[in-house]
Amino acid sequence: MNEPTLRELKARSQKLKPVIHVGHEGVTDSVIAALDQVLTDHGLIKVRFTDHKSERKPLAAELATRSNSRQILLVGHTVTLFRSRGKE
Repeated sequence: MNEPTLRELKARSQKLKPVIHVGHEGVTDSVIAALDQVLTDHGLIKVRFTDHKSERKPLAAELATRSNSRQILLVGHTVTLFRSRGKE
């Protein structure tokens, strides 16, 4: 099927709650592993920065790059990421 549009993904993300939290240790290998698993299961997720809030823009880009996902939205301390599961 076709990949959802940015507008559709933003609309779907409104109802989501953050499932991954980036804390004081920052973006670690375990965070990336958990992120990879959740993206595989759900495709569209939110990640909340509980620490490193001043670095959220570069960290959000790093999360997207390291998880092979697409950054959809960065609002406040929460980033929405999307990776196609092939059946969207």
